[in-house]
Amino acid sequence: MSRYQHTQTSPLGVAFAVAAGGCLAGLAVTDDRVIRTLCLAMAVIAALFAAMFSRLSFTETDGALRVRFGPLPWGGTSVRYDRVRRARRTRTSLFDGLGIHWFPGRGWTFNLWGRDCVEVATDRGVVRLGTDAPDDLVAHLQQRSGCAID
Repeated sequence: MSRYQHTQTSPLGVAFAVAAGGCLAGLAVTDDRVIRTLCLAMAVIAALFAAMFSRLSFTETDGALRVRFGPLPWGGTSVRYDRVRRARRTRTSLFDGLGIHWFPGRGWTFNLWGRDCVEVATDRGVVRLGTDAPDDLVAHLQQRSGCAID
């Protein structure tokens, strides 16, 4: 049985990288110390965001599905297969947005780009995993956990 691995890429990483470059270009056109400091700070922040929001990776580990933003690894979650009760394909609302969010009554959302997602009900609550391959992820979760598919 093969291990599940999928990576979704996003134009957000490119957009943040372009913004970082624009901020660095601002350093070349001004001699004002305050503006140069602001440009440098914004370039660093935009570069960090580019490294954090260019992809969302799903990797099977021992007994769990690990979800991480990257390539600078930060923010994510792990879903243990023995805790999964249901997995179904759905779509996030505009209210859910992008990134990592928790809303009362809706649970956690981990989304990089687009609105397709898999809603996973566990014994600890609901998590929505944004993905560009929702059918594959639902099938994987059902296979590993034996959960119901809606």
